[in-house]
Amino acid sequence: MGFRVKVEGAESIDLNIESIETVEFKTDTPDDSNARSTDLGTTLVITGKILTPVNGEAADTTIKLAQWSLVPAEKADCYRKVTVDVISASQIVRQFSLPNAFVVSYEEEYGDVEGVGTFKLCAKQKKDKTAAVKFEGGFAE
Repeated sequence: MGFRVKVEGAESIDLNIESIETVEFKTDTPDDSNARSTDLGTTLVITGKILTPVNGEAADTTIKLAQWSLVPAEKADCYRKVTVDVISASQIVRQFSLPNAFVVSYEEEYGDVEGVGTFKLCAKQKKDKTAAVKFEGGFAE
C-alpha cells in the first residue's frame, strides 16, 4: 500500500509514494456530546521521510510543507486543498480531499543513524467548510 499527497494553493506540493509512510483520516466530535453533534472536525495526519536527492533527482518537496506551516492566518494562502490517494496494487482504493485545510502542527526530526529525517503534518479542514470534505472509494479499473 502506498500514498500520494497533493497540496494545492499558491504553489503545488506533490509528495510521492517513496516519501509518505502513514496517513490518518480522522473525524472528531466533542467528547461530552450525548448525540450526534454538529460540531464536527476533520483532520489529516501525514508522516513520512525527508529524502536526500541523489544522482540529479528533483529536490525534496517536504521543505514546502514547512514553509506552508509558517503562513500566518491573515493570509488566504494558509488554506489549501489537500488530496490524498491511497494506492494498493496500482489502484486507488481511497481518495480524500480537504479543500480548505490549514496546518495545525508540523514537525521534523533528524537522527544521525538513519541518514534521513522524518516529518509529521497535521492539517485540519476549516470547520465551516466541513461539508466540502470528500471521502471516496470503489474506483474501477
